[in-house]
Amino acid sequence: MKPNLFLTRKLPQPAMDRIHELFDAEVNPYDRVLTKKEVLEGIKGKDALLCLLTDPIDKEIISVEPNLKVISNYAVGYNNIDVPEATALGIPVCYTPGVLTETTADLAWALILAVARKIVPSDLYTRQHQFKGWGPELFLGNDVHGKTLGIVGMGRIGMATARRAAGFNMKVLYTKRREAVDDKELPGAEKVELQDLLIRADFVSIHIPFNPETKHLVGERELRLMKSSSYLINTARGPIVDEDALVKALEQKTIAGAGLDVYENEPEIHPGLIALDNVVLLPHTGSATLETRGQMGIMAAENAHAVVVGKKPHAIINPQTLKQ
Repeated sequence: MKPNLFLTRKLPQPAMDRIHELFDAEVNPYDRVLTKKEVLEGIKGKDALLCLLTDPIDKEIISVEPNLKVISNYAVGYNNIDVPEATALGIPVCYTPGVLTETTADLAWALILAVARKIVPSDLYTRQHQFKGWGPELFLGNDVHGKTLGIVGMGRIGMATARRAAGFNMKVLYTKRREAVDDKELPGAEKVELQDLLIRADFVSIHIPFNPETKHLVGERELRLMKSSSYLINTARGPIVDEDALVKALEQKTIAGAGLDVYENEPEIHPGLIALDNVVLLPHTGSATLETRGQMGIMAAENAHAVVVGKKPHAIINPQTLKQ
């Protein structure tokens, strides 16, 4: 018999095929985030839970099914899960790093180019039949090539984003908690403190995990350090940036613009952001390609199955919970 799994939302078909191959799976029948009550009901009698970053998996959910063997998150982040509680109960928590690295870096660059070259308002202007011919001051943006890119957090995604800067002949500054980047990996990149990066960079791209230490890492003080011609890009997690402070900075032209894929109170978006034309807003699509989302689901399914059958998963947050 296959082990039982509860999936909180249908995934792309390649992932669903793998899930059904490995598990007797119960799947959320609705195209929406489940309520807590629905998750609590769905997890009962299951060996595994495969959840999404939109599912808050708290102490009550983690402890409701005494035979739950694993929680597998369909995301590279895991701030939606009470990992300490799962660890205390001996439940492994898995995630999907690596698979979405290059795809998310692509999107960070899409935001850099879109906001600097005014792609979104230019597209809207053209679709509304306002384009009457070339003009010397029509939608003047800012160059990207030859500028300075600041990477806040040189992990997998930060590194992938930084590598792309070589094609634009950019100087790269970065912050990293531990050792510096090998010069062979990224020639000429300079490790600096956050304050120095904010002062010097023309584009500041955030690539750190969200935790209590990084909440509002970028607030009013940090935004004031940035150049008035600079741009803030966030494809990491919304609460890293103080959204009230960001709206104020954009309104007052303290910075030139922003490109956001994530929000502080997601899915709610600050009304001040929606009203501005110097910010590009995306609906959390950093990993949204057919290839990547499918691979994420396959990894999440295989992570869960490995734990249930006593094998080592691809990626686990609390390896101390694995049975020897």
